[in-house]
Amino acid sequence: MSFVATPQSMTFDAPLQLQSGAQIRGYQLAYETYGTLNADKSNAVLICHALNASHHVAGVYAEQPGNLGWWDNMIGPGKPVDTDKFFVIGVNNLGSCFGSTGPMHINPDTGKVYGADFPVVTVEDWVNAQARLLDALGIEQLAAVMGGSLGGMQALSWTLQHPQRVRHAVVVASAPNLNAENIAFNEVARRAIVTDPDFHEGHFYQHGVVPKRGLRIARMIGHITYLSDDVMNEKFGRELRNAVNSPTGYKYSTQDVEFQIESYLRYQGDKFSEYFDANTYLLITRALDYFDPARAHGGDLAKALAVARCKFLLVSFTTDWRFSPARSREIVQGLIANGRDVSYAEIDAPHGHDAFLLDDPRYLNVVRAYFEQTVAGGVQ
Repeated sequence: MSFVATPQSMTFDAPLQLQSGAQIRGYQLAYETYGTLNADKSNAVLICHALNASHHVAGVYAEQPGNLGWWDNMIGPGKPVDTDKFFVIGVNNLGSCFGSTGPMHINPDTGKVYGADFPVVTVEDWVNAQARLLDALGIEQLAAVMGGSLGGMQALSWTLQHPQRVRHAVVVASAPNLNAENIAFNEVARRAIVTDPDFHEGHFYQHGVVPKRGLRIARMIGHITYLSDDVMNEKFGRELRNAVNSPTGYKYSTQDVEFQIESYLRYQGDKFSEYFDANTYLLITRALDYFDPARAHGGDLAKALAVARCKFLLVSFTTDWRFSPARSREIVQGLIANGRDVSYAEIDAPHGHDAFLLDDPRYLNVVRAYFEQTVAGGVQ
């Protein structure tokens, strides 16, 4: 039984300086909190979200009992990140489309919808915006920052941008940067969106249309990368959706859906295009591309990680080819080179990149043990 979550928002009038040199002012951050902040505010845990997620990390809404938080199996009373012990904060990042200020909102400088004029944001910008929210909540230091995939990049960046404000970092199914293949997948997805006739150079809002065709294809590409080959074959194989009465069962059509995997991808694409914002997709995938803390250190990750002061838990999954275990081990090696306290778990799981969201008992127990035995030790 999940608890009832209450979405909140906070407005920030002071301009936020972005890495690009631009600024954004008068913005809102949507967030949720679970559990109780203790007297000395030492039990706060920040959860950072990935591409298609939000501040709604756990629980359900009273008016939407079916709207379960995206990491509800991880966070809540008695769960690995136990809200009976920790005060958990989920924040929707700037540029997203789930409540925080994004491309679909009004630019206070022009009085018009931002659209494609919304400034490019980076992982580092998100972390600085999250830090402002913590300031407003009176939280000087986090017991832990945690995230999976792109959320793991934010957790890692917290330890580099605000090293004194983090005691523990939990980085799951992530990487120190994107390799060329991952950048390529993002670019193909972006091209699908911007070449949709309904995109209108990002100002589709004023035309009353949505580039759904591009969003569908972008999501289909993404889903292929989230699943492992084994899971895709086990779940779909070469099964036909509606076999016809012929020796092969084929319709011999280039347009109809023949295979179950085609049906699944089209369903996921259709669903995504109904709720996700096209400009947000461009912004978030570009933030993924840009993240590379070693770049300012001549590509030397160990040098980049030298500023970190907290303890780390890293988790990877053997069949995750989007963010492979080798990428997590790069971070581990860089931390060890700096004498940092780091724990690493490589889970033999068949689910691919999506494993970080699923109910693998070994994975959940690793996180539970880390929070119970390590993170809780610094909480009064």
